[in-house]
Amino acid sequence: MPEAPVPAAPAVPSVPSVPPTPPIPLSALLAREDLALRRIAGPADRDTVIHWAHTSEMTDPYPYLLGGELLLTAGVHVTPADATGPYFDTYVSRVAAAGGAAIGFGLAPVHDTVPRTLVAACEAHGLPLLEVPPQTTFSGVARAVWQLMAQARLAELRRVTEAQQSLAAAASRPDPVPSVLRQLAQRLTGWAALYGPDGAEIASAGRAPHETARQALAHLTAVVRPAPTTTPPSPPASPGTTARTPTTPPGTTVRTPPGPTAPPTGRPAVAAAPAPAARPVPSSATDSVAGSHLAAYALGAGQGFVLGVASPRREPGDHTIASVAAVLLSLLTGERRSGTGAARSSALVRVLLGASPEEVAPLLGTGRWVVVHARPDTQAADAVAASALGAALGSALVDLADGAVRVLLPAEREPGPQPGWALGVSAAVGPGDWATADAQAARALARARATRTALVGHGTRPGLTDLLPRDEADAHAQALLAPLGSAPALTETLRTWLSLHGSWDRTAVALSVHRNTVRQRIARCAALLDTDLDDPDVRMELWFALRRA
Repeated sequence: MPEAPVPAAPAVPSVPSVPPTPPIPLSALLAREDLALRRIAGPADRDTVIHWAHTSEMTDPYPYLLGGELLLTAGVHVTPADATGPYFDTYVSRVAAAGGAAIGFGLAPVHDTVPRTLVAACEAHGLPLLEVPPQTTFSGVARAVWQLMAQARLAELRRVTEAQQSLAAAASRPDPVPSVLRQLAQRLTGWAALYGPDGAEIASAGRAPHETARQALAHLTAVVRPAPTTTPPSPPASPGTTARTPTTPPGTTVRTPPGPTAPPTGRPAVAAAPAPAARPVPSSATDSVAGSHLAAYALGAGQGFVLGVASPRREPGDHTIASVAAVLLSLLTGERRSGTGAARSSALVRVLLGASPEEVAPLLGTGRWVVVHARPDTQAADAVAASALGAALGSALVDLADGAVRVLLPAEREPGPQPGWALGVSAAVGPGDWATADAQAARALARARATRTALVGHGTRPGLTDLLPRDEADAHAQALLAPLGSAPALTETLRTWLSLHGSWDRTAVALSVHRNTVRQRIARCAALLDTDLDDPDVRMELWFALRRA
């Protein structure tokens, strides 16, 4: 009988999506004598890491893999004909395409030995193959993976905590900026530098990298530095300071946003082209050049100061440590230079004395704003994590409450996904609509957590509601939802349930309640509204009303 065709793998991103857990070296798992695992095929690369242990007897595990797994199988899905045919070549290619890190094949009760065709396929596709002896259970392997992950996580947390304490102590010394840079370079075993708004190195510490990497880092800082609104004359360099004008080294790829296209050579420009729109500026950027891992962090004051870091390797926790240093340097440089701290204090006093948001907004900046709600993927946020997130997003206007973080951000600083966080972003609004934007961001964060998406933004497209008079639409919404008026929990549950297309499980995740609670609340809504919530017309009308509520 001819084999059923295997569906072609969909396009896979160059970097697989992996669970937010600390990776562990495959060599550490092989070193566990109680498991007695043995590598029998594939590369013996000590840099191979695994993020997960997953057991599957599916003939095609591709749809169920996130990437980075040690896939455990006893070969239940393998027939005698498969063991000698091309079956394993297709199987291993699918695992590799999904980003799997290694395969563990269990001996007994199905197979006494690892099939030779599997060994050959793993060698051909460069995927490590482990032999799991009969006395070692798959649950024992998974437990060992989690134990190693817990040890790695504990070591990472201890390292980050010690670094936070040492950086804070450095910031309190008489020479705080050089002290913070020295401590950061020591913690990352690399080089740290503070760049001014003109791109010149103000201070640095640690062992400087190769000149090629140093120039690439200077180039990288320009990616996160806000573009000036005007072109001021270049200030003269201070005595003993050499201003650096970085150039792109041969073979180096620097990721910068696209700019305007120059006119063709030899063709005179008839008229000046209109000024391009201001580009969104990322809060951080990374690159690897000449054996050095580079990172640039825009300081939160928004005055053009940038922290640059170069290290020979990138370890878990490095980003958190560098973010803490960026927060401290923001306080040490931006407040004195721009007086934003005094402006924020003045805005707070005016709000406490009864001023409206429209009256105090000019003290914080001009233009439109977005509100960002954020929660860590694993544990509740603390003050340090909140400050680091604010620095990463480029704003010092940060609020921490109930383990969640709210950030008020100028609209021109477009927020991007942050490692380890789920973010909800509002539409850009004026100060008079900050409360509306806050609700938008909260709902967007609920969707991000329910769908396990790093960042969800509030939709800004015009809809049917814009075709109706606002007063009539509001009156209709209030009348339709009046039976739920005394139960805010029912209204919010109905809103979330509809936004997630009637998914019980994802609604439960978004609201942090049990799925049975969701079912009971939706049934109660249907009873109070006296309507059929399975009817798409009813759902559409309710969604219209909830959007107006």
